[in-house]
Amino acid sequence: MRGVILDCDSLGPDDLDFSALHNLPVTWTIYGNCPDSEVIERIGDAEIVMTNKTAVNALTLSQTPNLKLITLPATGTNVVDLEAAKERGVVVCNAVNYGTASVVQHVWSLILALTTNLQSYHRDVMDGSWAESGSFCLLEYPVRELEGKTLGIVGAGDLGKGVAKIAQAFGMRVIYAALSGRTYTDDLPRVELNRLLPMVDILSLHCPFTPQTKNLISSSELALMKDSALLINTARGPLIDEPALKQALINGEIAGAGLDVLSVEPPVEGNVLIDSAVPNLIITPHSAWIAVESRQRLIGQMVENISAFLDGKALRKVN
Repeated sequence: MRGVILDCDSLGPDDLDFSALHNLPVTWTIYGNCPDSEVIERIGDAEIVMTNKTAVNALTLSQTPNLKLITLPATGTNVVDLEAAKERGVVVCNAVNYGTASVVQHVWSLILALTTNLQSYHRDVMDGSWAESGSFCLLEYPVRELEGKTLGIVGAGDLGKGVAKIAQAFGMRVIYAALSGRTYTDDLPRVELNRLLPMVDILSLHCPFTPQTKNLISSSELALMKDSALLINTARGPLIDEPALKQALINGEIAGAGLDVLSVEPPVEGNVLIDSAVPNLIITPHSAWIAVESRQRLIGQMVENISAFLDGKALRKVN
């Protein structure tokens, strides 16, 4: 059986072990990256395709008749036309819960950096401000304790619950957002989002991007938050109205934000938030998931998906 990996470089393969993948009864052709114009040619007569960010659309599916399985080293499935795949009998599988520990760790690195003003104090050490101060310490920037503060979480999956677990260790109160139009069957403490926003000291987003959650946090929501509150987003960029966030930070409507995602990635044409004039903002390059252990789990799940398919079963099937 022939398999193709379209964009292996997106997994940062240099520090990963691919031996289990190569031990499958599959002959692999591996590409580092794949331009959209070459997807059909590179899939060719392959029966199995692994793709992370390279799109497999209806046209591609119509011209790759041997294709039987698409396995995604990611949870999101938007790079595949699921309806077209289903019509053509192509099984699509994804990965789940592989990066929980990595993302949760990253969320708290953002929160801690902002609450301790870590970047500002580091800068003052490196530029000589501390040496010139005449004091054993600097007190230039506010530092706040997390104990007793309220963390609001939007999204109660493994990531949201993982962030909550660490919050409880810090002695924080955790409340989950109840989004309009949704029914919840769990017993988690939930408050309608607009009622939750004035209560929180930190708001962390962990929900999927859908038409209903686009610009979930915009100017009206930011206006409801405390001017001492922080906003954290490691989910999807379009959950936040970026121009509104920029103005809220500049105007001091909230105290800071930590983002691992933007509306367009990479920001090849820039982004309104990539501006040194925006205070108390940390942006990382969609790197919350990239711990080596997390990426190795992805490979393990891809092997499981393919092995199950070869045995006539479906594992993590999304269509």
